[in-house]
Amino acid sequence: MSASKAVQSPIGIIAAPYLRFKGSRCDTIDSMSATPLRRQYLQVKERYPDAVVLFRLGDFYETFDEDARIASRELDIVLTAREMGKGNKVPMAGIPYHALDNYLGRLISRGHKVAICEQLTPPGKGLVERDIVRVVTPGTVIEPSLLRAKANNYLVCVCVERERAGIAYADVSTGECAVAEVSLGTLDCELGRLSPAELLVAVSDDRLQQSQWPVTHIEDYWFEPDVSLRMLLEHFQVATLEGFGCAGLPRAIRAAGALIHYLGETQKESLRHVAGLSTYSTNSYMTLDGQTIRNLELFEGGRWGTAELSLLSILDETRTAMGGRQLRSWLGRPLLDLNALRDRQDMVEWFFASALRRQETRGVLGTIPDLERLINRTVSGRVSPRELAALREGMASIPRLLDVMGSAPGELRRGLRPLPDVVALLGESLSDEPGMLERGGVIREGFSEELDALRG
Repeated sequence: MSASKAVQSPIGIIAAPYLRFKGSRCDTIDSMSATPLRRQYLQVKERYPDAVVLFRLGDFYETFDEDARIASRELDIVLTAREMGKGNKVPMAGIPYHALDNYLGRLISRGHKVAICEQLTPPGKGLVERDIVRVVTPGTVIEPSLLRAKANNYLVCVCVERERAGIAYADVSTGECAVAEVSLGTLDCELGRLSPAELLVAVSDDRLQQSQWPVTHIEDYWFEPDVSLRMLLEHFQVATLEGFGCAGLPRAIRAAGALIHYLGETQKESLRHVAGLSTYSTNSYMTLDGQTIRNLELFEGGRWGTAELSLLSILDETRTAMGGRQLRSWLGRPLLDLNALRDRQDMVEWFFASALRRQETRGVLGTIPDLERLINRTVSGRVSPRELAALREGMASIPRLLDVMGSAPGELRRGLRPLPDVVALLGESLSDEPGMLERGGVIREGFSEELDALRG
């Protein structure tokens, strides 16, 4: 199957069509003359009628029927046809498996949900077993090439009841997850601050249909108090939500439960990387509406509203992607809490007092990759050998950073914990410069006698 040249398309501003996450019966499973492969595909498609199914066939992801027409139009690839049973000629279009990220971003940015169907067993005499391993939506993207390094990619869920709303948000790429309850008058401001890549609302909720954010409708029963509470307790493996600070926020709990339910349906895994839940209050910081943010040119500036002319672009001298995301968050919610302000001033003062201290700290930070996202990709099982090598080098820099910041306020050093056993394991097992997994040479010679014997 031929395909046009892959075009890099990182997700930027995503159009806001309405996605619907709800099953319905596929009426195309009606021909016993179809080949086993065709029947297998139709069974998968029946479960994901509203997604473009990328069906793995050898070195390609193939699309069929209307999905093939969508792929051909959106990705500018050749639309062909294939005989898949007596008198059953099926439209199809495919992309090389190694170019998935390039094409995935283009489909997502045009408002399509994508279900990735992988081969689960090696090719043999019989039909290869296949199943959906992940459903990708605007708010569940984790591919580095499709994300902005210094901006979060938030999936946000809202539950409105009477005059208040519960908000739950998560960045699947970092594992961050938080909840709050706000007044309806504050809801738009908070959504503007979060700038959701995808907004989850109940099917029956029509109050956010005119939202400027991409909206996905999910089942009403996911928001039921008992269902959402049980979902959270099971996911975080706790007996109560008291420790997360949200036990008295029923709307926030309903939003968070629905969000975790949605992630479970799309990610097809244990969600181990979403391991914590924090509760915040909008009373702790200044609430800025969209017009104020635009007038202050915080994130977009100049006549045409470009990021290059914004206040953030002037201030951002951060050395890591993690620092860039933190700075963006701080600008979007100026502190009102006096103690928090004093703590931040203490940290600034520590750096301001010594140019050498600043220089040494920035030097070490410059060697550290995006550990937050690398660790989450590792936990989710979607990390590449080269990313593991970057993780190894980045974690090896933590002791040096602690040495430089030995006299820093405790808040600056919070979370900087060396993991020598992990660094040692990665150093002993990984080659110095591991290549692609399919080409071998990832594991260092001498680490595994069994592997060395197989290599001959």
